[in-house]
Amino acid sequence: MRKPEQELADIKSMMERSTRFLSLSGLSGVMAGIYALIGSGMAWYWIEGPETLGLASALDHRALMNRLLILALVVLLLALVTGYIFSQKKSQKTANKFWSSAGKRFMSALFIPVLAGGLFSFALLHESYFNLIPATTLIFYGLGLINASHFTISELKNLGLIQLMIGLIAGFFPEIGIYCWAAGFGMAHIIYGAMMYYKYDR
Repeated sequence: MRKPEQELADIKSMMERSTRFLSLSGLSGVMAGIYALIGSGMAWYWIEGPETLGLASALDHRALMNRLLILALVVLLLALVTGYIFSQKKSQKTANKFWSSAGKRFMSALFIPVLAGGLFSFALLHESYFNLIPATTLIFYGLGLINASHFTISELKNLGLIQLMIGLIAGFFPEIGIYCWAAGFGMAHIIYGAMMYYKYDR
């Protein structure tokens, strides 16, 4: 005969699976961080590299911004595809449905602020406020993570708060925006992704 404590634990587990998106993979966070660091390194090389190596002296400002925009979109696409693949594998491994109602709520909570931040970044790009784009993307992404943490593991809220704080620093000190971008999207993702992998995925 099963103990009441075990039955309660099973009920709690079932409720958690139905209300929380548990297929989020820590490895996808690590890979997203690696992509972001590579992208940040390329952006730094184009903007602040030596004149004999960097592209900033060879390209006009608008052409350089277009090149950086394409780079950001490629990094984002790689992160999304990798996240989808790893999360699908985790959902199959743990027998959790990937595209569940909880998963839909998670995606909606995350991507509405992220999409708003992306559109606002295009507005900044259009008005030539280039130095505020790193801060904008970090702040809106942090807000998205905080919002989405209600529908997945609670640790995601801490990552969101870190992104938000780094974004605010980038807003007050836009001259170090690219370094803040690397710290937030790169190092923070790698560290938190590794922590989540060892805690939940192994």
